[in-house]
Amino acid sequence: MEAPTQPKGTSLMPRRPSTPLLASLVAVACLGAGGGAVAYATLSSGNTVVKQVTVHQSEPVASTASNLSVNAIYRRAYRGVVEITVRTGSGSAEGSGFVYDSDGHIVTNDHVVNGAQTISVQFWNGKTYDATLVGSDSSTDLAVIKVDAPSSQLYPVSLGRSADLQVGDSVVAIGSPFGLQETVTSGIVSALHRSIDSLNQNFRIIDAIQTDAAINHGNSGGPLLDANGSVIGVNAQIRSDSGGSDGIGFAIPSDTVRTIAGQLISTGQAKHAYLGIALSNSATQARVAQVNPGTPAASA
Repeated sequence: MEAPTQPKGTSLMPRRPSTPLLASLVAVACLGAGGGAVAYATLSSGNTVVKQVTVHQSEPVASTASNLSVNAIYRRAYRGVVEITVRTGSGSAEGSGFVYDSDGHIVTNDHVVNGAQTISVQFWNGKTYDATLVGSDSSTDLAVIKVDAPSSQLYPVSLGRSADLQVGDSVVAIGSPFGLQETVTSGIVSALHRSIDSLNQNFRIIDAIQTDAAINHGNSGGPLLDANGSVIGVNAQIRSDSGGSDGIGFAIPSDTVRTIAGQLISTGQAKHAYLGIALSNSATQARVAQVNPGTPAASA
């Protein structure tokens, strides 16, 4: 797999800091993957930033349901959406996630829990439980955490098939932008098969879903739901000139989530096959333009 090259006008958006002031978000300008504070990664070519965002969970939906209203999707999903608060050496931050199974596993973004010293999860009814990290994968920006909560508290969200999506399909996001729990936004699938940056510079996240559903700081890690109420993506990044939602968001596809979450739950880690090279832009031939250090290609 070729090494990632940062596309013009994009960068990663971190989790939301645990603070009520929007102004404090705009003031930060550091990479937020490893610390407690949320940050913007500003491009050298301009002011455009892509920010990672956090969202809540949802509960399973009948596979026979179709073309549900936004209200119906919310009512089916909201009990499975959670708010995640992490504490690190530099402070605290908030994100979102969703209940993955009845064992208490919760899916979120890696950048939400990266560097966390403690993790807590708040459910739809206000009940809060401590969580432990099961495993994370910076190459896909996915992580699984686990809570020891009673079964009556757990409403797993069913995963849909992102491969079945079509441009123009309706989608709904549920999360905690700026700490506003149970916020619902809706839109459509704007594009498919986008390629976005990962936290691991040896990889790019492929087949990302582009959507115009409004997602902001605090939405990261939460679900993007289809018209049946199934999770078809995990909201992870937005592209913006203003620092807020400009209607260009990206979600990690559910087919990737299914594979990575299964590995993390089984072994605590995810494995990927890759080379660690970048190819030149040539219309006539493929030429190696760069070999990333510490990769199989560098060893070879």
